[in-house]
Amino acid sequence: MTTTVSGRTRGQAPPGGAPEGDGPPAVPAWRRKARPYLLSVPAVAIIVGIMYPFVLGAYYSVLDYSATNPAPSFVGLDNFRSVVTSPEFWGSVRFTLVFAVLATVVETALGVGVALLLNRSSIVGRIFEKVLILPLMIAPVIAGVIWKLMYNPQFGILNHVFGLGSTFDFLSREHALYSVVLVDLWTYTPFVAILVLAGIRSLPREPFEASEVDGASWFYMFRRLMLPMMWPYILVAVIFRFMDCLKIFDIIQVLTQGGPGTATRSLQVGAFEDSITNFNYSRGSTYMFILWAIVYLAANYLVKVLGRAQRRAAGAED
Repeated sequence: MTTTVSGRTRGQAPPGGAPEGDGPPAVPAWRRKARPYLLSVPAVAIIVGIMYPFVLGAYYSVLDYSATNPAPSFVGLDNFRSVVTSPEFWGSVRFTLVFAVLATVVETALGVGVALLLNRSSIVGRIFEKVLILPLMIAPVIAGVIWKLMYNPQFGILNHVFGLGSTFDFLSREHALYSVVLVDLWTYTPFVAILVLAGIRSLPREPFEASEVDGASWFYMFRRLMLPMMWPYILVAVIFRFMDCLKIFDIIQVLTQGGPGTATRSLQVGAFEDSITNFNYSRGSTYMFILWAIVYLAANYLVKVLGRAQRRAAGAED
């Protein structure tokens, strides 16, 4: 039997509302319409926070803004023309690219090797896995200070251990590049190793077990099974490290300040010298805009390579 409440059948929706006693109250229409915009506020704030410095830097790069010229005027592409025609700029580009390629290749090779060793279950491997993360917990500036003391020709421990005397200088023009790369290897190789190790441990076990039953060697399984499936993880590590190496500043600034001369002057160091040391803000912004273009192009290319590697890995798993 149907009962009524105040002239309405129970369960019947009152005018403009939900049925009485059935579920939560209706959400007002204005709140439903405003909800997507409210949820997008954090993303919009992040985008604005990222784009504002970039747009401001791009604006400065077309001005003649400096400490000696507080009323800048529009100069168009004169800053870019001045930068790309200077020999210091091309030396910075050459050092940045050589450093990024050399450090990324060596760190990737060492990281993969360390990950393969840690993948073997043993007490020593588990202990070393915990110790491996320690360099990542040290700020690059502190790592640079530590290694600068170790590189010191007079009282550095490296000259003493290797019997090089007090005249061999690790930070001389001939050895500065490799010394900076060594500090970067010590700091960031654990990152590559941990990332690749996580990828190895996520691989399916069935293909390897079937290969073991067929009598396949470890090297055959590594070359034909593990390596093709590991390529996406390796390339992710390469992308992260290559992007960071292109933006190298802190380690170089602590170790050499871009010297001796301009031997280790990266694009970041060049931007710092022009904008902070020489107070030429427009020229420093020009350096950073060119560096952004290099990083953007390199990132897009590596992402495309990663996509192809993922498709090959999916084919290998099948």
